[in-house]
Amino acid sequence: MKTVAIYSSKGGVGKTATAVNLAYTASMSGQRTLLCDMDSQGAASYYFRIKAKKKFNSERLLDGDIAKNIRGTDFIHLDLLPAHFSFRNLDLALNEFSKKKRRQALVRLFAPLAEDYEILILDCPPNLTLLSENIIEAADVLICPVIPTTLSLIALEQLLKLFTKLGADKDKILAFFSMVERRKSMHLATMEKYSKYQLFLKTSIPFLAEIEKMGILRQPVGAAARQSPAARQYEKLWQEVIQRSEPA
Repeated sequence: MKTVAIYSSKGGVGKTATAVNLAYTASMSGQRTLLCDMDSQGAASYYFRIKAKKKFNSERLLDGDIAKNIRGTDFIHLDLLPAHFSFRNLDLALNEFSKKKRRQALVRLFAPLAEDYEILILDCPPNLTLLSENIIEAADVLICPVIPTTLSLIALEQLLKLFTKLGADKDKILAFFSMVERRKSMHLATMEKYSKYQLFLKTSIPFLAEIEKMGILRQPVGAAARQSPAARQYEKLWQEVIQRSEPA
């Protein structure tokens, strides 16, 4: 099972749209895919019209109470573990583990899922906490959406520093430019400057109305229009992620 985390410490960069559309794209290719909504705001769960069971919470998640809380979506090969509002307290719950176990909690939690899924995609909350450290440990590849602006680049720098602090393998970080508006000279200049770095993928996701409309339609962009520009870009992005994350 390949675990793919969609992560940035900055909010509003397109993490959930990326997670939802990549999960959909992976499932449409025939891969058994689970999207895990780790953000207490539950945006990914909202897009699929799914709510967590009332008794499901952060403590039960960390206790390994996953299988019976996974829900099927309207799309073949795609399941969802919905978020719960109590996930805002995941860091507090993780802190209760011993030092040896607290950073590996998600690794142990997700390991049994390998029997049922080929792809696990994590939609992660925007923070730099113990949960972030768990996500870094659990992920085989960590995808960081970057709007071509200063603050978004600073978030990427913070992520790289966290990897250094943890002694984690930076090669599993893949960044891409998100919400790109080519009419903005700053976006173009930023992309030209940074796209030469190895960690950046060649595929970018433009700022498009059809992506914003996901909140209204409550489905991946490809489900509404498979051949739309946004759907094609997410398909290209997924293919590049797979190619870049395969062992040499």
